Amino acid sequence: MTAVVHGGIDAVLAASRAGVRRLAPADLVEAAARGALVVDTRTEVQRRRQGELPGAVVIDRTVLEWRLDPRSPDRIPEATGDDLEIVVVCRQGYSSSLAAASLRAIGLHQATDLVGGVEVWIAAGLPTSQGPADVRE
Repeated sequence: MTAVVHGGIDAVLAASRAGVRRLAPADLVEAAARGALVVDTRTEVQRRRQGELPGAVVIDRTVLEWRLDPRSPDRIPEATGDDLEIVVVCRQGYSSSLAAASLRAIGLHQATDLVGGVEVWIAAGLPTSQGPADVRE
């Protein structure tokens, strides 16, 4: 059970990041190379504007926990256990922090996110593509 945080979204965001090692773009490249599951939660419009993140699976934020919980009948095949390293990516690194905290709350203790989101990825000169995306529904 997660603790209730009072003080608005900034306090909730700070609590979601407390004690968590968030990844820089170079760290994400390393994590993906060692087999981490990279999950892109951006909207279709955002992905069309910014490009697709190579190697990422796209999971809508509204079903994220059900697709990644290894106990869920609606999980994706990659959701193999609580030790799965998961890196959530969004546009700017805010909603991904909240999503990663939610994943940790259901037992996926290695869930984290990309600091600054895809905007920082692109600013670092790392590649995006025009698809097709690996969209999981």
